[in-house]
Amino acid sequence: MDEQAYKLIDGKAVAAQIKKEITDEVAQIKKDGGKIPHLAAILVGHDGGSETYVANKVRTCKEVGFKSSLIRYEDDVTEKELLRKVEELNNDSDIDGFIVQLPLPDTISSQKIIEAIDYRKDVDGFHPVNVGRLSLGLPCFQSATPAGIAELLKRYEIETKGKRCVILGRSNIVGKPVAMLMMQKTYPGDCTVTICHSRSANLLEICQSADIIIAALGTPEFLKANMVKEGAVVIDVGTTRLPSSVTKSGYKLTGDVAFNEVAPKCSYITPVPGGVGPMTIVSLMRNTLFAAKKEIYK
Repeated sequence: MDEQAYKLIDGKAVAAQIKKEITDEVAQIKKDGGKIPHLAAILVGHDGGSETYVANKVRTCKEVGFKSSLIRYEDDVTEKELLRKVEELNNDSDIDGFIVQLPLPDTISSQKIIEAIDYRKDVDGFHPVNVGRLSLGLPCFQSATPAGIAELLKRYEIETKGKRCVILGRSNIVGKPVAMLMMQKTYPGDCTVTICHSRSANLLEICQSADIIIAALGTPEFLKANMVKEGAVVIDVGTTRLPSSVTKSGYKLTGDVAFNEVAPKCSYITPVPGGVGPMTIVSLMRNTLFAAKKEIYK
């Protein structure tokens, strides 16, 4: 396959398109005198990555015409206090959906906080009810990154039926839910799915047999050219900040795929940045819109 045979999956362009669709719909809701979607976010402490993510979410809310509320706590907030705030948001009828930005300090059980969120407002899709419904193929809030990946495959009309899909990574946020999406009896789906992780044997052979590889390990440039067969579709979920002397920020975002050597073998591939990343926030916005319209849970 020659150098330019692969197609770049432009997550930035697709995200912009979806953002416009949401903006138009919110404008119509406003015009009809309906309720404007309202997303709240709880941010604990001052983790750099979390600060950036939440700032982006708040900015995107503004861009699409949503209301947004940011609730901040210092690192020393107690679990009890946080649970009290979650309960308050659960009972606030003006708030359609809310997220608790992870990671949380070690003194707080993330799982306990997630389970305390009303699953009908859990627009991150992390509550066991939403995860369980996803595994059964029932309507639910799908977690944002897997939903974003599915949307990219759909908008690029990439064939998935009967394809062999290998997922690198078994996290609760990406690996497991994306595996469930790829094996659903729907499009994109109907794949034969294999999940690989740090204990997997014969990783090279498994990857070489894949029509679609979704890399979500958090290990920079893990997927090399010899692991990918000609014509494969490669979705790179990794975003590791590596020090760089050529960028103004002093770091560059690096994916789980060694892009320059893998891309020439692919039919489609996502870049980092600009691939899966932009889709994550618009998927969260879509979930908030679904929540406001009571489309999933009446």
